[in-house]
Amino acid sequence: MSTLYRYFVAVAFAVICSFNVLSQEKLKADGEIPILAWIGVPENETTIERFMELKASGININFSGYSSIEAVEKALDIAQQAGIKLLPSCPELKSDPEKTVKRLMKHPALSGYHLRDEPNAADFPELGTWVKRIQSVDKQHYCYINLFPNYASPEQLFSKGFQVPPGKDVYAAHLDAFLKEVPVPFISFDHYPVVEKDGIKTLRPQWYKNLEIVAAASQKHRLPFWAFALSVAHTPYPVPTAAEIRLQMYSNLAYGAQTLQYFTYWTPGKNPNWNFHDAPIGLDGKRTGVYDRIKLINQEIQNLSGVFLGARVVSLSHTGRQIPEGTRRTDKLPAPVKTLETSDGGAIVSVLEKADRQFLVIVNRDFQNAMKLTITTDEPVQRVLKDGTLVKAGAYTNTIEVDPGDVIIYTWEKNR
Repeated sequence: MSTLYRYFVAVAFAVICSFNVLSQEKLKADGEIPILAWIGVPENETTIERFMELKASGININFSGYSSIEAVEKALDIAQQAGIKLLPSCPELKSDPEKTVKRLMKHPALSGYHLRDEPNAADFPELGTWVKRIQSVDKQHYCYINLFPNYASPEQLFSKGFQVPPGKDVYAAHLDAFLKEVPVPFISFDHYPVVEKDGIKTLRPQWYKNLEIVAAASQKHRLPFWAFALSVAHTPYPVPTAAEIRLQMYSNLAYGAQTLQYFTYWTPGKNPNWNFHDAPIGLDGKRTGVYDRIKLINQEIQNLSGVFLGARVVSLSHTGRQIPEGTRRTDKLPAPVKTLETSDGGAIVSVLEKADRQFLVIVNRDFQNAMKLTITTDEPVQRVLKDGTLVKAGAYTNTIEVDPGDVIIYTWEKNR
């Protein structure tokens, strides 16, 4: 064989290999998943450099409180330059909502209006009126109200003496009362599940029940829901690891969340009751290790927007030796999946549907240990890699490890 011939064979082989790599199928991204910074860039740090730093972390909506409408307008202009949307609050939004909204509503960087956080049910009528006053002027931008988690006390959720209907969960009653009184376009709630005591980390047992209640209300009322991950340490919450953030965000997405939120981006000022520290941006204005963690995970999430953005939940269930309170055990698999077993720690098993595809989303519920997953599927099933690339499921062994708090996703076309 001549040297020239061997050269051409090598070149041809390299071209074929390159073609195979470049021709790998990728899920089409329909847009960016909204990711919100709760307590984002503060008013006294309103600069293009700070907003570009926020954008570089993968966050695309900034919530901050402002001292005046003029400060909001300045922040809107800076946010627009950085390609960030703004969710502001200011005193004028409460004192004269119509006039304030007329002044802000045409700005291209405006995302919505922040009204209240964690209201009591006694506040719902007033909030409903406030929302309607804003909507009478601006129906294009949302009004943001965030709800308590289900570990809030009955007194926090309702006024004293309130009688929950027999057989009704108190938190579900709180959510129903809110949606009856306040015409919001989505449901937002916070629940921070990872707690630490005496150096031992655990998950709050009510977390998945909270997700179940909100996801059910979301489907019933045909409203999307927004959910949180904790990104600032304070008693009893530890500095979040990447695995803990992944568990929260991928659990939210598996349950159908359409907007993700971080509490907080900027470390709040010193507070003797909470001892806030180690948010992505520290009290000294410098990045902490959490900044790099959320940046990495936000990029993962956007790479998977073709799975989650606009998806509809078909079914939700759990595996494991014990399943969380308020959930149901996996007893039926979608037709293309023949077997699915996990180690005792267990997983969320979510089936999502989007356009002509279905997705099997499996989240390791253990944020400290890897999970063994054994799965067999039909030939057309593909695995969705973290960059959105599709690979035949059969290219992998039937038993694989899923990292702590991490996700593994499979997909198939519905007509197959």
